[in-house]
Amino acid sequence: MDKILKDALWHQFGASIDMLENAITMCPESLWATKAKFWYIAFDCLYYLDYYLTTNVENYVLPAPFAFAGPDPTDGPPERIYSRQELLDYLHSSRTRCHDLIKAMTSELATSTWTNRSKTMHFPFFELLIYNMRHVQHHTGQLNLLLRQGIDDAPDWITRSGQ
Repeated sequence: MDKILKDALWHQFGASIDMLENAITMCPESLWATKAKFWYIAFDCLYYLDYYLTTNVENYVLPAPFAFAGPDPTDGPPERIYSRQELLDYLHSSRTRCHDLIKAMTSELATSTWTNRSKTMHFPFFELLIYNMRHVQHHTGQLNLLLRQGIDDAPDWITRSGQ
C-alpha cells in the first residue's frame, strides 16, 4: 500500500487519538463519574477503537481489567467505574496497535472485507479505519462538550500526530 496514504491516515488517526487522550487527561475528578458518565463515554470510545482494529473479530477479547455487564457491549456498562489511568493505559496500547497496523498495512488487508460479530457491518478494512477515526473524534467531541459545560475549558485542536 502506498506510503503517502498510510502516513496521511496515521497522522490524522493519531491526532484523533491524541485529542481523546487530552480530553481524558483534562477531566477533573469532579466530572469523571457524574451522571453524564465522562468515564463511560471514554471507555466506550476506547473499546470500539480497539475492536475496530481487530482483523479477526471472532478472536477479539476485551483486555483485562475491562468488562461489560454481560458478554456484549449492549448488555450495559461495566459494573465498576474505570480509573483515568486504566483508560489512559488502554488508550496508549490501542494507539500503538493502530500505528503499527497502519504502518504495516498491505493492499490485501486494506481491501479485505471486515465484518463485525453481529454481521451488520461490512466494510473494506481501509474504510473501517476511517470509520473508526470518525468514531473516536465523535466521542472526543462529546467529552470536550462535557468539559466546556463543567469547567469552561477543553483541550486544543491537534492538526496532526507527530509520530
